[in-house]
Amino acid sequence: MKEDGRAGRGVGAGAALPQPSAGVHDEQEDEDAIVNRISLFLSTFTLAVSAGAVLLLPFSIISNEILLAFPQNYYIQWLNGSLIHGLWNLASLFSNLCLFVLMPFAFFFLESEGFAGLKKGIRARILETLVMLILLALLILGMVWVASALVDNDAASMESLYDLWEFYLPYLYSCISLMGCLLLLLCTPVGLSRMFTVMGQLLVKPAILEDLDEQIYMITLEEEALQRRLNGLSSSVEYNMMEMEQELENVKTLKTKLERRKKASAWERNLVYPAVMVLLLIETSISVLLVACNILCLLVDETAMPKGTRGPGIGSASLSAFGFVGAALEIILIFYLMVSSVVGFYSLRCFGTFIPKKDDTTMTKIIGNCVSILVLSSALPVMSRTLGLHKLHLSNTPRDSETAKPSANGHQKAL
Repeated sequence: MKEDGRAGRGVGAGAALPQPSAGVHDEQEDEDAIVNRISLFLSTFTLAVSAGAVLLLPFSIISNEILLAFPQNYYIQWLNGSLIHGLWNLASLFSNLCLFVLMPFAFFFLESEGFAGLKKGIRARILETLVMLILLALLILGMVWVASALVDNDAASMESLYDLWEFYLPYLYSCISLMGCLLLLLCTPVGLSRMFTVMGQLLVKPAILEDLDEQIYMITLEEEALQRRLNGLSSSVEYNMMEMEQELENVKTLKTKLERRKKASAWERNLVYPAVMVLLLIETSISVLLVACNILCLLVDETAMPKGTRGPGIGSASLSAFGFVGAALEIILIFYLMVSSVVGFYSLRCFGTFIPKKDDTTMTKIIGNCVSILVLSSALPVMSRTLGLHKLHLSNTPRDSETAKPSANGHQKAL
C-alpha cells in the first residue's frame, strides 16, 4: 500500500521531484573544507621542510667558521659535528616522509570520495586514501627493485633492499636527489638568464628620455575610449566583448605600472635599479667562474672528486682560502643558485602552468608546487658540493671520520 501511494503521488501532475536538503549540501561543503584544510597543512609542513633543507647548508658553513674563530669558547661547545649531522639526518628523514607519505596522502585525500557501498564521510575518504598509499608503496618498491637489478644484478644487492632503514630509504632518497640534480642542472642556467628580466619587472626602471606624464595621459585616453566602446557593444556580441575586456585589462595594468614609476622616488629609480643589476651581474659572473674552475679541477685532478666520507671535519679548517669572507660569499652564491633554479623551473615551458596565482590556485597545483620545491631543495646540497661550493665533512671525531665499515652483505651502510 505504501508503494502504491508513492507511485500515485509520483504520477500526479502536481507532484514535485525530491530535492536534496540544504543540510546535505552544508555537510558536503564542511567535509570538503576539512579535507582542504588538512591538505593545506600538509603542504605547509612540506614547504617548511624544504626551507629547512635549504638553510641547513648555510648553517653548516656558518657553524664551521664560528668554531674556527672561537675554538675554546665554552658557550658554543654545543655547536659540533654531531649536532649538524643529526640535523642533516632529520632533514633527510622528514624529506622522505613528506615526499613519499604526506604529499601522496594529501593528493589522494583531496581526490578521494570513498569506496562505493560505504557510508560517505571523512572516514571513508581516509580509508580509500590509505589503500591508495599502500598500492603506491608497492609500486615504488617494485620500481626500485627493478632499478637495482638493472644497475647491480647480484645477490648482495638484492639482499640489501631488505634492510629498509639503513639502506633502502637512503637509496630511495638518493634516487630522488639524483633526479633533483638533473632538474637543477636544467633549471639553473635558465634561471640565471631570467633573473635580469624578473628583477626588471619587480623594480622601477630609470626614466631616461621618457615623459611619464605624457604616457599616462595617452594611456588614460585609450582606457576611456575602450570603456566607451565596451559600453556601446550589445550583449549578443559575446566574443568581441571578451576581447575588449581583455584589452581594457591590459591597458589598466600598463597604466598602473606607469603610475608606480611616476610615484617612485629618485633614489629608487636612479640608484636601486642599477645597483641590483650590477649585483646580479657580479653574482652570475662569480657563479659561472667558480663552476668553470671546479669543472676543470675535476677533469685534470682525480683527488678533486667529492668523496663520501673524506674531508676536514667541522671546525678543523675553513671552507675558503679567504676565510670568513669567502664563506659568506659561498652562502650568498648558494642562495642565489637556489633562487635562480626556482625562477628557471617556473620559466620552463613544461612547468609554466605550475605558477601559483593569487586567489586562483587549486589545491592540486599547490601540492605540485610543494613537491617540486622539495625535490629542488633536496638536490641543492648535492649540486653545491659537486660544483665545489661545499666541501665540509659533518663529523669531526676520529671515530666518525673512518671509512664506513661494510655490512655482512658487502654493502656500506653509511648515510
